[in-house]
Amino acid sequence: MPLTLPTGTLPTGTLPTETLLSRAPRSLPSNLEEQRQRILGIAKRHGLDTFETVFEMCDYDEINMIAAYGGFPVRYPHWRWGMEFLQMAKGYEYGLQKIYELVINTSPSYAYLLDNNAFVDQKLVMAHVYGHVDFFKNNCWFQHTNRKMLDQMANHARRVRMIADRVGEGPTEAWLDLCLSVENLIDPHLTPPDGQGRTGSSPDADSAAHRGFRLPARQHMESYINPPDVLQRQHDQAEAEATKARGQFPSAPDRDVLGFLLKHGKMRGWQAEILEIIRDEAYYFAPQGQTKIMNEGWASYWHTKLMTEEILDDSEVVDYADHHSGTVVMRPGQINPYKIGIELFRDIERRWDRGQFGKEWFDCDDTSVRRDWDRPPAQEGLWKPGKTKIFEVRKTHNDVTFLDSFLTEDFCKRAGLFTYEYDKKSGEYLVDSREFADVKEKLLFMVGGRGAPRVHVTDGNHANRGELELTHEHEGVDIQLDWAQQTLGNLATLWGRPVHLRTRVDGKPTVLHHDGQQGSKG
Repeated sequence: MPLTLPTGTLPTGTLPTETLLSRAPRSLPSNLEEQRQRILGIAKRHGLDTFETVFEMCDYDEINMIAAYGGFPVRYPHWRWGMEFLQMAKGYEYGLQKIYELVINTSPSYAYLLDNNAFVDQKLVMAHVYGHVDFFKNNCWFQHTNRKMLDQMANHARRVRMIADRVGEGPTEAWLDLCLSVENLIDPHLTPPDGQGRTGSSPDADSAAHRGFRLPARQHMESYINPPDVLQRQHDQAEAEATKARGQFPSAPDRDVLGFLLKHGKMRGWQAEILEIIRDEAYYFAPQGQTKIMNEGWASYWHTKLMTEEILDDSEVVDYADHHSGTVVMRPGQINPYKIGIELFRDIERRWDRGQFGKEWFDCDDTSVRRDWDRPPAQEGLWKPGKTKIFEVRKTHNDVTFLDSFLTEDFCKRAGLFTYEYDKKSGEYLVDSREFADVKEKLLFMVGGRGAPRVHVTDGNHANRGELELTHEHEGVDIQLDWAQQTLGNLATLWGRPVHLRTRVDGKPTVLHHDGQQGSKG
């Protein structure tokens, strides 16, 4: 597939009519292609199962452009891509950051290499990429993602440009700004999305079957015996009757705020089409946010293992160690997903190889016995080799369950993990706790929320006036009121009526309001 890139600098102002430069992909030079085949063979021998992976060479401008587009060579036109490109370009020029590779979750997968990287770095990156692609293909949280998203992104770009031609660049860009400001208001556990947008899309039989009165049918006859549109009408009718009986709309809190807006919001067709595009892409990227630690840890585990055991030449060891250490260094006050992920996978492998798990192990209070413990657990059938276990873990877990299940007190002590808080008197961040329970709770909170508040739709007809009521699931951290004000205003515009948010501020129940016109009030 040809790689399409914008010429020159990406737009930084209003939505542009971009000039695109199409060129044939720059394939790997012969020496790197030889190494790619060798590395792929080694990875498969170790049990990695990957999609076909296509590597392309890019210069630093090209790779920054692709990175600004979220890893894809083409996206819908918007000023945010230009902003991100300039930020990355400045970071590269000042020596603050450098992109070594990009890989996207598609089939086939596409990976982009920086052409001025050292030869040892290119081998490291290819091994790292194959770890990522194995994770994309086999982790259960990625199973419902669109493996043809490269084509879908191009289709989204075409649709947005057609809308801009029809209604104007200014209204299109303004509406995109509104939609992007709430793109995180989805239910990351809703996979796949229900597909019931306002633009005429419909779910497939499998995703719709549970919502209607489905009749038994073989797979090849499913769409004829159980038409998705009929099932959906039955579901909508049943839901409307149940809602009327209960007097509640929706019948249960709905975390998929964007989906609710698409189904019930007062917006024009082209506006709904853009919102559906933003929602579709948000669901595609959601598993990457849910598995950041695992994904980077898995890829780092395998590039380390393959490089040190089979790929490196003697003359490359020092350069490799220098560059790898820069990737996994844990700076004070920061969580490095590469470091936490790789060390936790290694810890799981070591523990399962030595039987350091199960009731007998956890009940042992003798530190010297625990330190030298190297025997299978007493329960028959519980033991399995460490390598088998880590492949099982990478298939079934996300970051929250990964940390919750396998983060141990011994691991936290070895890694030197602690919590910290800002001290107003000294004006500095100080160590708050080194207790395992506190560290684990803080880590789970960080990866579980990913910095975004949990918000549900709790009433689509608030006070019987067609207004929207949202409820913030307070988890110990107040929302930022200035950000909430702007977001509520955007939601009121998307909904077409006033919006209300129930939350807690300073421990007190609070309701924020916005009518979309006159600002907000509490």
